[in-house]
Amino acid sequence: METIALAVHLLLALALIGVVLMQRSEGGALGMGGGGSGAGLFSARGTANALTRATAILGALFIASSLFLAILAGQDSDGASIFDRPEVQLPTTTEANNSDTPTVPLAE
Repeated sequence: METIALAVHLLLALALIGVVLMQRSEGGALGMGGGGSGAGLFSARGTANALTRATAILGALFIASSLFLAILAGQDSDGASIFDRPEVQLPTTTEANNSDTPTVPLAE
């Protein structure tokens, strides 16, 4: 189930990237869709509306799939936090000096 949801999420992300890149930029230099002529399948205005709608729909589906994946990940966890782990007691300086561990002499 999680693998299928992850694959759908990846496809939505790629589709969203593609639709955003096809939109005409404000300067018009990077846009591939539109072009200003009315000779295409859509008019320039119709293409902009279709791409805007597609972007909004794909964005909503992407957010929904993100939430779904987050819910799936939350259900698989055991509910423990890293703050629930016992504290590690570090040796104090006197304990470290009394041990048999060799130390590096400091340069004078």
